[in-house]
Amino acid sequence: MLQEPAPTPLALLLMGREEDLRSERGVSCPGDLPMASDPDLVERARVAKERLGDRVYILGHHYQRDEVIRFADATGDSFKLAQAAAGRPEAEYIVFCGVHFMAESADILTSADQRVILPDLAAGCSMADMAAIDQVEKAWARFEELGIADSMTPITYMNSTAAIKAFTGRHGGSVCTSSNAERALHWAFEQRERVFFLPDQHLGRNTAVRQMGLTLDDCVVYDPYKDNGGLTDEQLRDARMILWRGHCSVHGRFSVDNVREVRERIPGVRVIVHPECRHEVVQAADMVGSTEYIIRAIEAAPAGTAWAIGTELNLVRRLADAHPEQQIVYLDKTVCYCSTMNRIDLPHLVWSLEQLADGIVSNEIRVNPDDAHWARVALDQMLALPAAPTVD
Repeated sequence: MLQEPAPTPLALLLMGREEDLRSERGVSCPGDLPMASDPDLVERARVAKERLGDRVYILGHHYQRDEVIRFADATGDSFKLAQAAAGRPEAEYIVFCGVHFMAESADILTSADQRVILPDLAAGCSMADMAAIDQVEKAWARFEELGIADSMTPITYMNSTAAIKAFTGRHGGSVCTSSNAERALHWAFEQRERVFFLPDQHLGRNTAVRQMGLTLDDCVVYDPYKDNGGLTDEQLRDARMILWRGHCSVHGRFSVDNVREVRERIPGVRVIVHPECRHEVVQAADMVGSTEYIIRAIEAAPAGTAWAIGTELNLVRRLADAHPEQQIVYLDKTVCYCSTMNRIDLPHLVWSLEQLADGIVSNEIRVNPDDAHWARVALDQMLALPAAPTVD
């Protein structure tokens, strides 16, 4: 009788049962990860959560799978969830069903005795990983050599690592979300004449040009993989917005052709997209806004309206299921989930909850104290931004 070969290290890694210490973040699942085909997964998750009771608080990002969202105590975008975690000081464990930078933010905003768990450490964010701290510090050193650093305010998107948020705090800047990016930029330009915006070039450009009255010529893109960022000294001195060369791998897929095609296919369709989309896509859309903005727009829309939504597919499908009275389609005909967000599946959630119920803490996210302090400074500055003006 032939014996089946043992799984290779790569196969174990992909199944979430091993870790690769050579990678930036590996997968760490000591013990047996439940099989996705296990018919008892839902019941196991329910029982484990019941065993933990108020000791656990589960956060589910809007882009998560439905099978995970059903067990979430709170759903929302990354900052809303981090705030929700901070508002539950009695919870010993925060299980963050999102990606790595979100769990870092939760750790920064929660108390020292709370423990933040990420069910799969490989659930990262390609955009956040596009701005490594050594690259950003090298860029800042060049700005100092050119004598422009003192005239520059760093603004970092929430979708960034704790190290980048800490860098921003150390240099007098602020974090922003896709909802308050305009307010953050107004504040930044009141402080100094230039802004260093990272890591998402599209959110920075769209906000500056569409909402702030800047021109595309006012913006330059700093590429960390090119000598001197691929920019001349003159380009850097003349720029008002220096954008980091980063982007979202999901929102960056949408194109003007997608917009044109859906308008031809569905007469009267309204196209609504996230500001992480490319500038030409945003210009071609009818409405632009954050995840929460998109949700509110769909909820407020009358029955019989048609919508093409340019954001992550899990959310689009969930909105379509919740609003059958509307015609809701994904902007791109090619299916594209956020692959790293989707690493948090029901087997990983079950594994995390059962481990915690048995007194075993795995995949804890801890930000070092110095980075946590300065990242909190940048987050607090965001919370102190002037309120948006009231529109009658």
